[in-house]
Amino acid sequence: MKILFATQNQNKAEEVRDLLPEGFEILSLEYFNFTGDIPETQSTIEGNAIQKVNFVFDLLKTDCFAEDTGLIVPSLGGEPGVFSARYGGPERDPLKNMEKLLAKLKEKNSREAYFETVIALRFGNRLETFVGRCHGHIAKESAGDGGFGYDPIFIPNGYDESFAQLSKSVKNQISHRANAMAKLISFLLDHHSISGVAQ
Repeated sequence: MKILFATQNQNKAEEVRDLLPEGFEILSLEYFNFTGDIPETQSTIEGNAIQKVNFVFDLLKTDCFAEDTGLIVPSLGGEPGVFSARYGGPERDPLKNMEKLLAKLKEKNSREAYFETVIALRFGNRLETFVGRCHGHIAKESAGDGGFGYDPIFIPNGYDESFAQLSKSVKNQISHRANAMAKLISFLLDHHSISGVAQ
């Protein structure tokens, strides 16, 4: 089964490939000779995922899925949320994002946080969404050199190490993206007639 993942984030693409069971193949946007920008201007994580998948579906005329992910810290009113990638500035620098978050949490008693991933699947006139979450807390300093984004400062519940310290296999069992992908994969296995996705 071949499926187009509408993303230009190579870290996310690699992680999703690792989550796929045998028999699935991810197609990239480069496969369709697309190298432009994908808009993500909505006010919610779900809205961004839907905007991205609709844009690519309408442009390439092929069934596909897109995702958007945010880190939510309730004590900061839900920040960085939908602005997670550009929290520290438009340059989307992960270090600046983490520095800003850690600075804003210095005066907070609660460091609870969770990642949320929303996957939007578009096939024909149908749209399906799948949500995955991973709860944990924000460490006081970064640790680890694995993963990407906020991984060095996010410690999932039940663990003493950050996502960036945990092995890829462990992260892929418990992460927000893994949870959402499991729901997507289950759906695809039940809908083999999706044209342009199941080949």
